[in-house]
Amino acid sequence: MNIAFTVRLPVDAQSVPLVRGLLRQALEHLEVTRIRIDEIVLALTEACANVVQHAGEHEEYQVDVDIDDQLCRISVLDQGHGFDFEQVAAEPPRNPLDGGRGLLLMRALVDRLDFRADEDGGHRVILEKRLVDEPKLRLLSPG
Repeated sequence: MNIAFTVRLPVDAQSVPLVRGLLRQALEHLEVTRIRIDEIVLALTEACANVVQHAGEHEEYQVDVDIDDQLCRISVLDQGHGFDFEQVAAEPPRNPLDGGRGLLLMRALVDRLDFRADEDGGHRVILEKRLVDEPKLRLLSPG
């Protein structure tokens, strides 16, 4: 079964729990494991919190979710000024109490994290998380 939806949200802190709840309900409906649900929802929370904190005066942002039996793919699009992911990733570690660990957290929670400029001048964060374990190789005993 596939579930896909797109929501346009105001750039404010109240929008984050709304989209978190939508995503959680969709994943629960598909009977995704609790740990994977928690990881995906936390990664989405970080992506949306970054938009709310850094998108400036833009009025809305868009979240696209596409879930199938194998993969959850989330895209968060905003019209903010963006940033250079490689430059931020290369900076020396900061004190975690100063914030700024969201990128590392998202990277740790998902299987693929991508940042790109959108055709319309916006900036898109793409999060992908496998919903099933990779098949393990079985060693066959000789004979």
